[in-house]
Amino acid sequence: MGLAGILIALGLLTWLSYRGWSILLLAPAAALVAAAASGEPLLAHWTQTFMGGAAQFLAQFFPLFLLGALFGKLMEDSGSVEAIARFMTEKLGTGRAILAVVLAGAIVTYGGVSLFVAIFVLVPMAQGLFRAANIPIRLMPAAIALGTMTFTMSALPGTPALQNAIPMPFFGTTPFAAPGLGIIAAAIMLGFGLWWLGQAERAARANGSGYARDTSGTPIDDQRLRDHATVASEFDPAEIRHGRQSETSPNVFAASLPLIVVILVNLTMSVAVLPWLDTSFLADERWGATSLAAVGGVWAVVVALLAAILTLVGLNYCRLPSLRASMDAGANASVLPALSVTSLVGFGAVVAALPAFAVVRDWVLSIEGGPLVSLAVATNILAALTGSASGGLTIALDALGATYLSVASELGIDPALLHRVAVMSAGTLDSLPHNGAVVTLLAVCGVTHREGYLDIFMVAIVGALIALAAVVTLGSTFGSF
Repeated sequence: MGLAGILIALGLLTWLSYRGWSILLLAPAAALVAAAASGEPLLAHWTQTFMGGAAQFLAQFFPLFLLGALFGKLMEDSGSVEAIARFMTEKLGTGRAILAVVLAGAIVTYGGVSLFVAIFVLVPMAQGLFRAANIPIRLMPAAIALGTMTFTMSALPGTPALQNAIPMPFFGTTPFAAPGLGIIAAAIMLGFGLWWLGQAERAARANGSGYARDTSGTPIDDQRLRDHATVASEFDPAEIRHGRQSETSPNVFAASLPLIVVILVNLTMSVAVLPWLDTSFLADERWGATSLAAVGGVWAVVVALLAAILTLVGLNYCRLPSLRASMDAGANASVLPALSVTSLVGFGAVVAALPAFAVVRDWVLSIEGGPLVSLAVATNILAALTGSASGGLTIALDALGATYLSVASELGIDPALLHRVAVMSAGTLDSLPHNGAVVTLLAVCGVTHREGYLDIFMVAIVGALIALAAVVTLGSTFGSF
């Protein structure tokens, strides 16, 4: 009965969240359903297990939610994201409209700009490019998804995306884990995605299809869009319209410099500064009896984002008409996503604490192909069910991270390889139709699932799965590099 309760709870969580129910209500309710089916004490699981797991996640990662959302909002309101996107479109032109959209999205998201900030800025520019190039609008969501939701989120080493930070406390790794494998994976995702979109564009031209749509999208209301979106990124889309945007944009160098600062400071902190610091004091109970391996990765990203925010404000102070309003909007934009993902983590903590979960753990660990394949399958399943890469990844690592690390140590597998496989696995099946980012992207583009989802599926799931298979194969053969 306990295992059935877990499956029922997961089913309710998935179905009702897709129907637009708030995850803040669904996660504890589903956790209590699972606990009740196992005959476990409900209030104890809610206040101790659920809130304990949720509080630990929030304590570890809220600084990344806060600074990531703040940085994204300041980049938007200063006109920096728009300047970079416009520069790419002007340089590549309508003849390379799809490539321009993909690269513009990749640059800003790899530099730390929140996914939803990028989406809301890129869509108007992509519409102009696609209209001028007479490319069907149904391909636009996939082009934006390829640049913002694939290789810059999970593959490129050093990406400040939340998903790349989550494995660090579990495996003692840095944001630059397995850099060679990450670059190979990114090249596969980008190459496959551009090939698919190029084929689709040529087929559309051969069929006489152009920018005009032959069906009409059905917009979803703002609240439902918001409920879907807040488990898929660290930015609450309701805050997009708050703050005040600059009437002018910086030049492309000033716009890009904060992104460069994120990458360089992240790298410097990870490989040069933190390893040389005396952090033995962290072992004291006062600091949580932890170690640099557990917190160093998060510290590196936090310092990188802080440095980028200071650089951004210094360069664009005169272009931020209301700095306080923009900063307030950015800070507010972090709260609901942080609590939504935290609630998913609390749900996972309850499930992992139930006696019946031992059956699930044994099944996952018995999957043939070794711990890398097992980790990939477990993370994919949870990300798919929750519709959240960060939520699914944290649930998987909370429940099984220590076990995988122990098995990897016995087999001589570098934890950096576990890190890269876990992050890439979270960024594959999370892009199913109920994913908040997918729902939001299609809604903002005015494209229905029937029109645009197939191309998103190919570039965000099929391409990512091919890259994941390549990383698992290369990692199993040659180890981490």
